[in-house]
Amino acid sequence: MSGTDGALSHGGPARVNSDVALARAVVDRCRRLAACSEEPGATTRTFLSPPMREVHALVTDWMRQAHMDVTVDAAGNLRGVYAGDRAGSPHLYIGSHLDTVPHAGAFDGILGVMLGVAVVERLEGRRLPFAIEVVGFSEEEGVRFGTPFIGSRALAGTLDADLLDRVDAGGVSIREAIRVYGLDADRIDDARATHGALGFLEIHIEQGPVLDQSNLPLAVVETIVGQTRLDVTFEGAANHAGTTPMAGRRDALTGAAEWVVAVEREARNLAGLVATTGVIRALPGATNVIAASCRCSLDVRHASDAQRHAAVDRFTAAARAIASARSLTAHWALALDQPAVAMDGALIERLDRAVAEVGVPSRHMASGAGHDAMVMASCMPAAMLFVRSPGGISHHPDEAVEIDDVAVAIGVSGALLDDLSRQP
Repeated sequence: MSGTDGALSHGGPARVNSDVALARAVVDRCRRLAACSEEPGATTRTFLSPPMREVHALVTDWMRQAHMDVTVDAAGNLRGVYAGDRAGSPHLYIGSHLDTVPHAGAFDGILGVMLGVAVVERLEGRRLPFAIEVVGFSEEEGVRFGTPFIGSRALAGTLDADLLDRVDAGGVSIREAIRVYGLDADRIDDARATHGALGFLEIHIEQGPVLDQSNLPLAVVETIVGQTRLDVTFEGAANHAGTTPMAGRRDALTGAAEWVVAVEREARNLAGLVATTGVIRALPGATNVIAASCRCSLDVRHASDAQRHAAVDRFTAAARAIASARSLTAHWALALDQPAVAMDGALIERLDRAVAEVGVPSRHMASGAGHDAMVMASCMPAAMLFVRSPGGISHHPDEAVEIDDVAVAIGVSGALLDDLSRQP
């Protein structure tokens, strides 16, 4: 069933055609914003870099055309408020991030912001018993400063002074970058979300192949998985590559290689677990010298914190056993232990009703990647809707979306607004 065919049950052909037209505008806007880049011929846009001014100008214009009041807060988040039907109405936040990874695609993050604007446009001036605040977060990817979620942390009230003093490769702090952009880091507290918010909705491309392989347009996210990162080091002894017999070697690199394969084998045996070694550094790093030490990264993710921690224990035990068998030592340091974040059950139920009302097939799934919604969940109910990524491609220029899928996401979001209006 295509997105447009399935959506016929919600509002009839005229509404479907309208949603498709809005979807085309969303995709066109995303592609236009992709040209706002630090590099010609590629999309690279980091925290409050000069191209962000172009993005802010374009999105501000689209927000104002949708009758939204637009501001930029002290963390550089672009915020458009579509007022409710009465003063003091609670806010429903809809948004995602405006920054990108290097050489990015056109839809990661940006799609969620443009869909927020489209959902407001879809109201055609109708006011609801709550305000809609569309947020374009200034930073989520962690590229410039090596730490993610600067934008959403400001809304959640968790952007502390120590983080503001973190510096980029050029020695510029987050605080200074904010000042250069013309904002005041001393007013970060003013960026906090309003009390009594209805919740936060993030619509995001899946960034994986599940929906595409299942031929589904979207999914309701139940959980953002937890994540453990370790730095694991094997220590042996350097020696001459030509004169040291194989039986007498204490080769740290081959010990690490055996362990990496053991991690992969173990990870394949537990559904939902992913484990990745993305970095290996062997020293002294010469072709004719046996490696004295080898440092490896390990990234482990699962929706269950208990399952994740148990897997990490098995991985470290394997490192110890392999090192012992090879006359090596192994040690590790914890770099990150991020718990899984469940999305709000009541908002999930509302999204399920909205999907049913639109009449498209869907599913529940966990997000293997981190998102702003996990930060916003610390201060308000949060929910996520995934949109199919054709081919499962993301963080790449070939990243894409289907117009029909975007139209379905618009229809589901509209049905959610209707549901919240009946029972805010």
